[in-house]
Amino acid sequence: MTEYDRWQNRFSVPEYIFGEKPNAFLAAQKPLLPASGRALSIADGEGRNGVWLAEQGLDVHAIDFSPAALEKSRALAAKRGVSVETELADVIKWHYPEAAYDVVAVIFTQFMDPEQREEVFAGIRRTLKPGGLLLIEGYTPRQLQYGTGGPKREDHMYTRTLLEHAFAGFTSMEISEYDVEMNEGTAHGGMSAVIDFTGHKPVA
Repeated sequence: MTEYDRWQNRFSVPEYIFGEKPNAFLAAQKPLLPASGRALSIADGEGRNGVWLAEQGLDVHAIDFSPAALEKSRALAAKRGVSVETELADVIKWHYPEAAYDVVAVIFTQFMDPEQREEVFAGIRRTLKPGGLLLIEGYTPRQLQYGTGGPKREDHMYTRTLLEHAFAGFTSMEISEYDVEMNEGTAHGGMSAVIDFTGHKPVA
């Protein structure tokens, strides 16, 4: 089964497998969000994060490669009374436009090998406006010990060194690593080892 088929099958059920509430880390960053502007939610899935960003007053562009997920995202946006621009896209091959977004959110997008991840991270650096906010949450290698979700390959995980190198020069950078009991739908549950990143693209 291909990665596309796996996710399409997972998202083709009636319930929201990651729940309808936003990721807890993302929601906790509300004080950092600008009052207005454009936000890109990468691999946004069923829309819980993109819809929440739209509820904060942002103009949200959500991309994902699963038609089933985006259909649910549009339904969730309609239910919440907000507008989200959804686009069917492979986040690895997608063209990240220059200086287009005030916020980029990357929540548990760890289906990429290191070479593909570098392409996406380069796209993120390019598409953020100067001063733009980057929010990332993912699993660390310790997650393999828990086995409660995420990839099965260590080279798909995030480390502090990896993120510091990928986004060197970003200002107000904060990185936290910790274990937490996840409770986000049926797909994210149990003790998990995560890493959070917040930072702003340099203005000059």
